[in-house]
Amino acid sequence: MGGLTQQAPAEERDSHWKVVAGGIAIVLAMVALIAVVGRGTRPTPATAPAYASKLQISDLRMSAAENFVGGTVTYLDGKITNTGDRTVTDARVQAVFKNAMNQVVQTETLPLHVLQQTGPYPDAVDLSLAPLAPAQSRPIRLTLEHISADWDHAAPELRFVSITAK
Repeated sequence: MGGLTQQAPAEERDSHWKVVAGGIAIVLAMVALIAVVGRGTRPTPATAPAYASKLQISDLRMSAAENFVGGTVTYLDGKITNTGDRTVTDARVQAVFKNAMNQVVQTETLPLHVLQQTGPYPDAVDLSLAPLAPAQSRPIRLTLEHISADWDHAAPELRFVSITAK
């Protein structure tokens, strides 16, 4: 008496295993590729641009104000001095906020704006619109929408991450 089930020929079973083995090999190759590529794209610490040594930020002070939607905006005001021989048309700084245990709790990269008196109140203007000439000092402002609640309320460390000068 014959059964109702038939077994697939040996060749067909072998081809199924070849397909499965090929699929596993492709998946492993993709995982290895992602691991190798991912290892090479880790962020590296920002190095100071070459012209950073020619720019000095001083007289930092912080203030806060409530915005129109009830949130708090924090301003970091100070003065920048260009001691170099080039005109600065753009600068970005990294502000590093720490907690009471000296651990980094927030890092922000912000455009540096100079303050200009355009009416009754000073206005923060992009450096591309008001370049900083050699031997010139100007008031600056960094604007932060949010700062971590774990912040120790000390002024953040500021580092230049990009500078455009001509």
